[in-house]
Amino acid sequence: MKTIDRKAAIAAYKERKPAVGIYLIRCRASGQCWIGASPTLETIQNRHWFTLRQGSFPHPGLQAAWRDHGAESFSFEILERLEEEEEDASYRDLLLKKRLAHWQAAVPATPI
Repeated sequence: MKTIDRKAAIAAYKERKPAVGIYLIRCRASGQCWIGASPTLETIQNRHWFTLRQGSFPHPGLQAAWRDHGAESFSFEILERLEEEEEDASYRDLLLKKRLAHWQAAVPATPI
């Protein structure tokens, strides 16, 4: 990769807006589901899978299911991506909480 191309790729990466939204973690073996919201959907799955593999996930029910059924039983689903129209982080957080409450009422899942 040429230096100019590399610098352009780095600049584009830094200027990107992260995907904000609601996600679901499902255990196919037990049928259990956990729901959460994240301001960075691109990285939240890797973060959760890492802490689950380490045995240090803060939600004991999800950690126990992971231990009992193994990583291959789990799937990660994005339920909703929020449009990033506002730059105001407090508005985004409020909207994320509202949408999470909507999905918690619609989907029988344990909140993370």
